[in-house]
Order: sequence, then structure tokens, then C-alpha cells
Amino acid sequence: MRYMMLMIPKGYEMAEPGTLPEADAVGPMMRYNEELQKAGILVAAEGLHPPSMGARVSFAQGFPEVTDGPFAEVKEVLGGYWIIDVNSLEEAIEWAKRCPGSPNETIEIRKIMEMDDFPEDLRKAAEGFETMQSKRAE
Repeated sequence: MRYMMLMIPKGYEMAEPGTLPEADAVGPMMRYNEELQKAGILVAAEGLHPPSMGARVSFAQGFPEVTDGPFAEVKEVLGGYWIIDVNSLEEAIEWAKRCPGSPNETIEIRKIMEMDDFPEDLRKAAEGFETMQSKRAE
């Protein structure tokens, strides 16, 4: 089962463009990432630039509307994520607890939807999706 661990750093929602992690936090995080890799469970890990460098596209009015970051109404944003492949939510939690996070950081853990999670009618409606996923690296 694949799980996404979402890093939510307080204050990042209003970070200036170009804000980067503190150098003294990168070493411990790299050691943690190496632990995940050595355990054979790391699928992906990425940091994200602050929302001030991004945009949102919403459809509240029935058509796309673009809002440039930062997003004043937002209280939490993602700073990065890991995708890990483990046997259970409990195992994912145990790995998240080992992260060298700081007091202003929270990790949210979410199971990634797999085709096996869907009933037959949804699998049929999503036919071809797995092929699309395998082609994204090409």
C-alpha cells in the first residue's frame, strides 16, 4: 500500500518567494530520507516552493479562475511530501514518527487510492488510468 506523508510547516503559507529550508535542517532530513530508501519503502520525496511562487485554479463559478499566491485565506500549506510503500497505516505512522521534524511541522498521512480500492464500476470508468501513470516517466 502506498501512503503519502504530507509535510505541513506552520508559517510557510506566507513565506516569501525563494524561501528555502535552513541548512542545519537539511542534513537530518537527508539522513531520514536515506533510512526510508535503505528500508526499500521510499517511492518519491519532494520539497515544494512556497505558495507565493504558485497559483491556484478554482472552478467555483463553473469556469476556471486563477489566483496567484500567496493565498491569504489559507491556514496550512504543503512544504513537501514523501510517498512510501508499506503494509499498513500503522507502519506509515511509525515511519512518520521517525522524521526529524521541527516543532512547527506536522505530517499528515494519507493512503493513495489504488485500483483495488474501487468497486468494479469505478474501475471500468477509470480504465486506462494505470497505463497513463506508467507513461508519465517516458
